[in-house]
Amino acid sequence: MDSQGRGRAGDIDPADQWVLNPNTGEYELRLTPSAPQSAVPRPRAPVPAGAGGTRRAGGTDGAGGTRRARGGTAAPPATPGREVPPSRRRRGVPEEPLPGRRGRRPVKKKSKAKKVLLWTGGSMAFVMVAAAGAGYLYIEHLNGNINSVADDGASTGGFDKDKAINILLIGTDKRTGSGNEGYGDAGSVGHADTTILLHVSKDRTNATALSIPRDLITDIPDCPTTQQDGTTKVISGTTGVRFNTSLGQDDRTPSCTMRTVTELTGITPDDFMVADFNAVKTLTTAVGGVDVCLAKDLKDPDSHLDLKKGTQHISGEAALAFVRTRHAVGFGGDLSRIGLQQQFLSALMRKLKSNDTLTSPAKMIKLAEAGTKALTVDSQLDSINKLKDLGLELGKLDIKNLTFTTVPVIDNPAEKVKATVVVNPASAPQVFDMIKNDVSFTAVKAQQKKEAATVAARLKGTKADASQVRVRVLNGGAQAGSAQAQLGYLQNEEGVLKSENGGNAPAELSRTTLEYAPDQADQARRLADIMGLSGSALKPGKSVTNSQGLPTMTLTLGKDFKGAGVSLTTPTKAPEGIQKSTADKVECAK
Repeated sequence: MDSQGRGRAGDIDPADQWVLNPNTGEYELRLTPSAPQSAVPRPRAPVPAGAGGTRRAGGTDGAGGTRRARGGTAAPPATPGREVPPSRRRRGVPEEPLPGRRGRRPVKKKSKAKKVLLWTGGSMAFVMVAAAGAGYLYIEHLNGNINSVADDGASTGGFDKDKAINILLIGTDKRTGSGNEGYGDAGSVGHADTTILLHVSKDRTNATALSIPRDLITDIPDCPTTQQDGTTKVISGTTGVRFNTSLGQDDRTPSCTMRTVTELTGITPDDFMVADFNAVKTLTTAVGGVDVCLAKDLKDPDSHLDLKKGTQHISGEAALAFVRTRHAVGFGGDLSRIGLQQQFLSALMRKLKSNDTLTSPAKMIKLAEAGTKALTVDSQLDSINKLKDLGLELGKLDIKNLTFTTVPVIDNPAEKVKATVVVNPASAPQVFDMIKNDVSFTAVKAQQKKEAATVAARLKGTKADASQVRVRVLNGGAQAGSAQAQLGYLQNEEGVLKSENGGNAPAELSRTTLEYAPDQADQARRLADIMGLSGSALKPGKSVTNSQGLPTMTLTLGKDFKGAGVSLTTPTKAPEGIQKSTADKVECAK
């Protein structure tokens, strides 16, 4: 009422719009004006004090005049010179304009369609909020499924989106879960029965899955392990033992297997994932099974396998029996089983990348449930968001460039009865170098052309005499003393007398590099020829000054440095005779 009070709404007094109905004894709102209204209200006469200056809500003015609203007729104005104001407009009834005045523009009613739209929009917003809440709760549920174990400093600290990725996949022989007690060694502590180092290239164009035989004789280094009470226990290493004892034996954790892989290959994994028997069963069931090809009937009572020749669709128990069998394929040993497991993983990859899986929300949810429950991961992958990020990186890979291979081995010469194997010294180092240096095992044409062009441009041309090569040697990640050892080799064996030891590099490098100015290209080509440096190791840039103030090249020894005088040429293809297959091709078990 204040907003319509005197002085703010002309001569309209809100109290004048209400009258007493004598029939009901209730005050009612005046609906129509009692008389035509003047276009311009007349001046208001002053009211003497005590002569009606007070107006009561009872409908009687100060002079005792009573206003009535009977039959729509109103009493004359109580105060001379005032016009009776029109009644307030009832909701839903159009307002009558005063004579001579323009009426208010009628309020446009919202259409029924707009009302429906508003209602639907509100409902949709509610649904979206509810879905977001449900999504959050589901993510929290998946996070609760994840079991993580400390990496105890054995990893790189987790994968990086801008670098090559190395994931260690470990399948244990631990008989946990319903129905698994009847398989073989029911009391197994969970050894590294199946181990694969999955390397994904920096540009995500290719990947290599390197299987490590469980019966490979190797050295297991000392392993600091976090105990349940939070303390750290160093588990002593052992030499000349089976690789599979790097997990489970003497309470070793997956971080011990990580350290063993680094010791064996020179490659430090970024993360690890551990799967038990249940993982094979639940993951294959979640995707609706996979198709495998058999060149013959396969029957193995030990693994409970019984499959007929031809293409077979397997999941659950049948899938577990398939990957566990040894006696039904090849020579009946672990190497034959590795080939079978690689065929199975290829089939699983094809199914995971198929539209049948990627376009099925039900299967994706089942996969999320099965994966988070069946896998144990390192502490860097302990949330669904981190696993999602890793999955997005792996999803960029074309499976035709995913190569499965095995560490090259030979029979253990120390055994009369051949039960174990050792690393093949002729070919295994080349395989490890290819993975370490991000070289594809498949023909990725664009990458090969780019590398070939780089090598041709940097290595082609004249070479300076060794006596004219001026270089400063830095240690950027090689073993302690490597810079001095390489300097001695260059001076004493190759005649590079204008060389000096520059100490440690400001940062560690994975690969050895040689930086030089444009006018030192002939010197760089000579040093590359001496050391076996590839074109990609040569870095055109600028020279620095040596201790005599003369311009010099900078040779930084990286983690790939193998020793003074050892060639650093990176292999461009896999060694002859190495077993390999790609995930896009269907192989038949024999």
